[in-house]
Amino acid sequence: MKAAIVGAGISGLATAQAILAREPAAELTVFEARGRAGGKVETEVAEEGYLCEWGVNAFLDKVPRTLELCTEVGLTPLRADESAKKRYVFSEGRLHKLPEKPQEFLASRLLSWPGRARVLAEVFAGASGKDDETLAEFGTRHLGREAFEKLIDPMASGVFAGDATRMSLKSCFPRIHEVESEHGSLIRGLIRLQRQARRAGRKDRPGPGPGGMLTSFEGGMSTLTDTLAAQLGRRLRLETAVAGIDYRQGRYTLSLADGTGEEFDTVVVAAPAHAQQHLLRDLSPRIAGELGAIPYPALAVVCMGFDSARIGARMRPGLDGFGFLIPSREQRGILGTVFDSNVFPNRARSGKVLLRTMVGGARAPQLAEQQDERLIAGVLGDLRDILDIREPPEFVSIYRHARAIPQYLVGHARRLEVIDEELRKFPRLVLGGNAFRGVSLNDCVLNAQKIAQSLLPSAGSRGSAGS
Repeated sequence: MKAAIVGAGISGLATAQAILAREPAAELTVFEARGRAGGKVETEVAEEGYLCEWGVNAFLDKVPRTLELCTEVGLTPLRADESAKKRYVFSEGRLHKLPEKPQEFLASRLLSWPGRARVLAEVFAGASGKDDETLAEFGTRHLGREAFEKLIDPMASGVFAGDATRMSLKSCFPRIHEVESEHGSLIRGLIRLQRQARRAGRKDRPGPGPGGMLTSFEGGMSTLTDTLAAQLGRRLRLETAVAGIDYRQGRYTLSLADGTGEEFDTVVVAAPAHAQQHLLRDLSPRIAGELGAIPYPALAVVCMGFDSARIGARMRPGLDGFGFLIPSREQRGILGTVFDSNVFPNRARSGKVLLRTMVGGARAPQLAEQQDERLIAGVLGDLRDILDIREPPEFVSIYRHARAIPQYLVGHARRLEVIDEELRKFPRLVLGGNAFRGVSLNDCVLNAQKIAQSLLPSAGSRGSAGS
């Protein structure tokens, strides 16, 4: 097999590793337009000792494939501090810890008593009968308006930097969609699934939360992508942009930006959807059109370092856990803040605090594009009101994503069906990456394995969007 992978983010790198694990003799080339591999996985260690993540800052250890990949490439993951299980939502002037147990939910003041009663009434809910609906429609119908605004809305911004009034439940949270379709009520479905897990003797019983422990590496998330890139050796060609793809007589020709071309029998495109659109515009205008309809809002990540003694970091709610999210109804400039040095203590030197704040996303992409001074002032203003931090930071680093996380809007599943149908015309052309079936690093690694399995050992396999 002579194969090309376009894009050396985590999806492209993990796909290359999975292919070579199944067929070490494969003639494989990975093309990357930038001068470094890793995509949105990038770690920076500042002179001040702060370890900042440009994009992905961790993964949940609930997906075996990512941990298997770590073992295969010789890496030892780093689990987050136990306190990272504490998560907060800022609502009505204060931080509220998200309940982890039923009794905590009943005692929590995040929702009013009528709001809590409405959530408990979810047990009487039924499936909508609609093929697709927004997170807002689903959340309001099952849990009530207040629970949607204070729980589901901030979750959408935390995971996708997205707008819950436009995002598809079916595509964003397919497991929840399946549970509703099968059981009607989420509460009834969860109880039944837990009973099944108990009978099977499984310890990993389904719960309302995301599950798993946050996991990274001592040197940050770039440890994984740097290791994968290094193991590819000469198979990885940096600063080599692909300008287009042509298909004739069962072979693909990749046109490179320098005017040359190279032929392959198998091509995996693992770039962002907007880059794939450009590459496939001549090969398949229909696929290119569908790819171009997947939005990527702007997002800014603002890392700030403080002296813990000056801000009393260990005494304030929110600074003793993972961090907090903010519902849209609060009309704040930031989406939320992660207390990075508490999640992974080695992210800052002893006596220091590292906060990582997200700004922009689908709610207000223009805020991510502000000049540095205004962006920093806005973040500090919200941190002062929410965490009572009044001291200026001793360290600031801003990471801007003009196009951040792909948005799975209502109709996304139908879009994938159209792409898959069109891909049948192009054997052994596969579209990968996080624009299709899962945005997390775990999703990318798992889908990379599925791509390798679809291509090997059968020489006649047909690709699909995200496999």
